[in-house]
Amino acid sequence: MTDVTDTLQLTVQHPRPGLAIATVLGDVDTRTADILRREASGVLERGCPHLVLDLSQVGFCDSAGLSALIGLWHTAQAVGGALGLVNVPDRLMRMLVLTGVDAVLPVHATAAEAVTAMTAGLFTSAGEHGSITRASAGGGSGEPTGVQRTACDSAHTPSAELS
Repeated sequence: MTDVTDTLQLTVQHPRPGLAIATVLGDVDTRTADILRREASGVLERGCPHLVLDLSQVGFCDSAGLSALIGLWHTAQAVGGALGLVNVPDRLMRMLVLTGVDAVLPVHATAAEAVTAMTAGLFTSAGEHGSITRASAGGGSGEPTGVQRTACDSAHTPSAELS
């Protein structure tokens, strides 16, 4: 049986202007889905309309997590971007297929594959900018503090912990 936790971490890399890769660590459920939706939406709305979510470190995802993924897809569409999923755990992949969400949310084997699919014709250069930000929340409060907001194309962004 999977141990469900109240902790969710989101580490965001910005390999190119307008594109972010976010690694999700933890369970995406009723306690953490809003955190994922809020933090990833913030990335999309702050100038990174193309987002790849690496789900390789997600231990559990329930219907609230699935709803958050669909909401993020809508947000990406609203800002003229795209959302892609990579390294989707088998259990979550079955949920995506059974619900038909896999027909809307592109699923790729690797982040490199997702980036290639998203950037085909979208970028004219490899992009010399890059940064990493880290956000985490725990304890069930649902209200992260201390988040450092950054532009998508900043040269380097120090890590920020949410508590």
